[in-house]
Amino acid sequence: MISRRTMIGGMTVLPTVAACSSQQNGSYSSSSGSGYPERAGLDAVIDISHNVRVTDFNLVRRSNILGVIHKASEGGDWFDPSYGARRRQAEAAGLLWGAYHFGTRQYSGEQQAAAFLSVAQPGPKTLLALDLEPNEGNPRNSMRLGQAEAFVMAIHRATGRLPIVYAHPKWANGQRYGRHGISLDAPVTSSSVVARCDLWLADYREQPEVPFAWADRGWRLWQYVADERESDAAYGSVSRAVKGVSHCDRNMFAGDVAGLNRFWVGRG
Repeated sequence: MISRRTMIGGMTVLPTVAACSSQQNGSYSSSSGSGYPERAGLDAVIDISHNVRVTDFNLVRRSNILGVIHKASEGGDWFDPSYGARRRQAEAAGLLWGAYHFGTRQYSGEQQAAAFLSVAQPGPKTLLALDLEPNEGNPRNSMRLGQAEAFVMAIHRATGRLPIVYAHPKWANGQRYGRHGISLDAPVTSSSVVARCDLWLADYREQPEVPFAWADRGWRLWQYVADERESDAAYGSVSRAVKGVSHCDRNMFAGDVAGLNRFWVGRG
């Protein structure tokens, strides 16, 4: 998931995902039985922004998707123009709804949290997320760890809930990452409030790596494919693409359908 700001632009068990059989560091082993590489978890969450063309959220739901996380804001002065209307449409289709904020360095963490909440308008069933990654379009405007911590604390004060945190393992560990080879100003450690948040892991390898700060907890969501174009499809096959959207990022949940619902609406 990269900054999309400058780009143009009653639930049942999923039949394509087998029951989870084991757990280790937040990952579950499962097999789709479809001939695709085995991946861990429940393949039922997508994330999108205004850059994605949406035709019908009912088709998204019928593609065995249970949850949608949509970009709401970036920095302290940009808001995704499609967020509000799509939220109403997605919830009407029976989808779980989440909002994410792309963090930058330009504004304080508190200012960014206030901007995010002003557009996300979270209800008790809205999943909240912080996208902590390098700003590839403007590397010097990448959010710093202190800002991320301030953002998390401001969200908790306002809602009583911690957001989930989206990060690549190298970035979270303070290592060089991305097209520009930059790094977070300090690694996320287990003592950081950021590490108290559930992890939304970004890693596009067959076996994802858990950042050090979450080594004892593992990931809750794993974004295993991202930044596709309309000519691409998740899993590399049009037959597995999510209907109702032009393209999307795909995410595994570390658990089953009941666990996903508990995770989405019962977090504190």
